[in-house]
Amino acid sequence: MTTPTTDDPFARARFDFRSPIPRAEDLGTVHFLAIGGAGMSGVARIMLARGITVSGSDAKDVPVLGALRAEGAQVWVGFEAAHQQGADAIVMSSSIRDDNVELVAARERGLPVLHRAQGLASLMHGQRRVAVAGANGKTTTTSLLTVALQECGLDPSFAVGGELAKHGTNAHSGAGDTFVVEADESDGSFLVYRPHVAVVTNVQPDHLDFYDTFTVVEAAYLEFARTIEPGGLLVTCADDDGARRLAEAARAAGTRVVTYGFSDDADLRLEDHRAEGLLSSVRLSRDGRAHSLRLAIPGRHNALNAAAAFIAAVDGLGQDADAVLAGLASFTGTRRRFEPKGSAGGVTVIDDYAHNAGKVRAVVETAVGLVGDTGRVVAVFQPHLYSRTRDFADALGAGLAQAPVVVVMDVYAAREDPLPGVTGELVADAARAAGAEVHYVPSWSAVAARVADLVRPGDLVLTIGAGDVTMIGPELLCLLGEARR
Repeated sequence: MTTPTTDDPFARARFDFRSPIPRAEDLGTVHFLAIGGAGMSGVARIMLARGITVSGSDAKDVPVLGALRAEGAQVWVGFEAAHQQGADAIVMSSSIRDDNVELVAARERGLPVLHRAQGLASLMHGQRRVAVAGANGKTTTTSLLTVALQECGLDPSFAVGGELAKHGTNAHSGAGDTFVVEADESDGSFLVYRPHVAVVTNVQPDHLDFYDTFTVVEAAYLEFARTIEPGGLLVTCADDDGARRLAEAARAAGTRVVTYGFSDDADLRLEDHRAEGLLSSVRLSRDGRAHSLRLAIPGRHNALNAAAAFIAAVDGLGQDADAVLAGLASFTGTRRRFEPKGSAGGVTVIDDYAHNAGKVRAVVETAVGLVGDTGRVVAVFQPHLYSRTRDFADALGAGLAQAPVVVVMDVYAAREDPLPGVTGELVADAARAAGAEVHYVPSWSAVAARVADLVRPGDLVLTIGAGDVTMIGPELLCLLGEARR
């Protein structure tokens, strides 16, 4: 399914995301490369629940591997050519390189090789499909919508990029006819789902390692909108310039569009947003009618996410508005999305997956609003990807600088090789120039101790990033607890 190299990013991709998707039941035994990833493990779980034989390999013995074994998968730690011998098809993560020994062996055997998104789409035939895309907020919006539909009495299948706190899982094979999926735009794979309802939370410059320019990013979202099934619905945010342009283009092409936002011209307007500690409330107004929405998660950005889920459920899937509101109110969060990790020595630690400039700005703004005048926010940030650090260091630094104290770690490489001159110090310099007290700590093992020296009672420590920065919080809490004794 690989395609030739051209100036079209979708043709440059390793897979043809416009090609027909096979049915999962026709794949036979499916072997996953990088089965422990957040998205990959979700696809594997749904296949297992539907009686498909699943095996997989991962480079690290992450906790989810034990859960997958318990659910019936055969799983190995490490990659060896022999692991794929019993497979009829391969599903792989974008992180897998072409020289992976299992991938090479599978291709030599002529096995079909599917991208993770294609593997997920293979499970969605014959169902009402909802795909949630956007640079920021798609995990939370997908999760909010899933919980709201459950409150409405549906049992949707879902696949989310993080674990729902209420359910302790990132994926589920439901008995209903609806499938809700978080659609990843980073490599163009969001084209595979052909949704009946599509949500785009925002359109912002990101993943320029794949798209090159923001103009191409915008064109990709328009292509995504064109994949909506005839008679379907596009839900977009009127507060975001890129999403607004997308809505205008989609409407001009004949697609039904409903917008939401604090903007006066949004179809569903958000008004009177109030923060109450980790809780919040907002009024949703449309056509002279108003609904009160209470949320157990903070931040204006999460009020917007909930509004998107509300429209998708009510306008897109025909659910009762009051039941949807009750479901949204019952949502208790997603792992690594403003997730409280604990308190020690008068210091509270919250962890968040934010890794691009928009997400970082929103999560730091929320934390600063939560603390108010009672303490300081100490933002601990681990840049994710060398290319993103190179392209967005200034914007990342400006978002972090809303916190009075910033600790910047070195870059979490993920799938990339280092780039000359690109380190976390670029972000640290930008945050310093924006007025924050900044500490650049490139050694991972030194970060928790440095933060422990910086904090004082009443502070909120916010660990931010898509890499292993999430492990800093527990270590910090241990150090603070020991210092208190």
